[in-house]
Amino acid sequence: MTMNKPTQKVPRRQQILECLAQMLEDSPGARITTAALATKVGVSEAALYRHFPSKTKMFEGLIEFIEDTIFSRVKLIISDAQDAQPRCEQILLLLLTFTERNPGITRILTGDALAGETERLRQRVAQFFDRLETQLKQILREAEMREGIRTQLAPSIAANCMLSMAEGRIAQYVRSEFKRLPTENWSDQWLMMMSDFFVETPKASVASS
Repeated sequence: MTMNKPTQKVPRRQQILECLAQMLEDSPGARITTAALATKVGVSEAALYRHFPSKTKMFEGLIEFIEDTIFSRVKLIISDAQDAQPRCEQILLLLLTFTERNPGITRILTGDALAGETERLRQRVAQFFDRLETQLKQILREAEMREGIRTQLAPSIAANCMLSMAEGRIAQYVRSEFKRLPTENWSDQWLMMMSDFFVETPKASVASS
């Protein structure tokens, strides 16, 4: 899901967020000022603050969009996919596809766009990734009971390994100024990572009578 381009008639609040996302995409590495944003939207700075009391609130609006989009779809993945491996694969591919389609917003997830902004925003992004990692960890923990398999590493370490791989690709995407796509060759790398990632749990021996 991508945000609508600000060419169609949309509520002012949404238009401000869309323009902010577009500016983040158009100016990699640059810090966005409210004066420049107001010019982009076509309103005064005072008009911006009638919809958002601060730039922090504008960034929080984009973070809320990320959270709502990702976690609403994670719920669908959990309900549709039954086994641990496809669940984890689909969740991570969802994250990578979302960032690929929303390059400006992705700068928020990597912290690149938050330089000089309030610490609260960085904490909010950290909480997003913590929540995603917790979901992966829960899936891996349930795999032993549901499927009779477990990860070679402890579930917490395995979940962190999965997410770190995806985060690395997202960081490369931003660092390359959106040229190195996060989904590129992902399926091959996923298959490599899954090799010997899971093992069957030992079956309880039946005592001889």
